[in-house]
Amino acid sequence: MANAVHEFTDSVFAAEVLQSSGTVLVDFWAPWCGPCRLIAPLMDWAAETYAATLTVGKLEVDGNPQTRDAYQVQGIPTLILFREGKELARHEGAIAQAQLKSFLDAHL
Repeated sequence: MANAVHEFTDSVFAAEVLQSSGTVLVDFWAPWCGPCRLIAPLMDWAAETYAATLTVGKLEVDGNPQTRDAYQVQGIPTLILFREGKELARHEGAIAQAQLKSFLDAHL
């Protein structure tokens, strides 16, 4: 399934996100975070809806402190949009589908 949500880790973040030629949405999350679990279905929706223009992935913050700290993620969920290795936009906190659509449409 090409439009599945990817699982990013510290060890693959540079290769799969920063060196990607396209746009990548990364959901910084934790399994104990209620709002993170609430927006998880939206990551599936975004992967499906924007399959032609966007790669969607999740990075679990507790197990991947190097990437979490490098991007100064202090609150979760945090969504960061990357293009060609650079941070393009960021949203911290829970988000509704309509807000996520507006966020993505503004940058794609």
